[in-house]
Amino acid sequence: MTRTDDTPCAWDERTQLTTFLDYVRDTARAKCQGVSEENAHKALLPGSPLMTMSGLINHLRWVEYYWLQVVFLGEEDEGPWTDEDPDREMRIAVDFPLAQLLDEYAEQSARYRELVAAHGLDTRAQRAVRDGLHVDLRWILLHLTEETARHNGHLDILRELLDGATGA
Repeated sequence: MTRTDDTPCAWDERTQLTTFLDYVRDTARAKCQGVSEENAHKALLPGSPLMTMSGLINHLRWVEYYWLQVVFLGEEDEGPWTDEDPDREMRIAVDFPLAQLLDEYAEQSARYRELVAAHGLDTRAQRAVRDGLHVDLRWILLHLTEETARHNGHLDILRELLDGATGA
């Protein structure tokens, strides 16, 4: 796997935003390289039984789905979560091999890269996030970068606890 460099090839706002999002996506996938299937599904933090490497990758996939397809495009929410189980995407990851989750995340990222390229950064989301507020695509890209970077920290901790690997 070749990881995107975090230095953009151009200095316009769009290139900077999309480069950083690609970088944190690639970092999440890199943190999972070489992890056994058994380890991918281990919950190592007693207070966080759903926090596994596969659960975090699945969560990242569904977060992007929610923000880009549901909020930005206004599509119906067909995510796995329910009112009774709002973290279900973390739980269902145990049914999927890590390699499949990583492949689907990479494929989805490519589709979303095209979606983002087809819209202006000032384009408002079709759905309001709260109190009638419609965020723009720029805000969504920043939010996805923040969310993914935060969970990369979790992946870092899990990986070090699993096998001592650091970096990436």
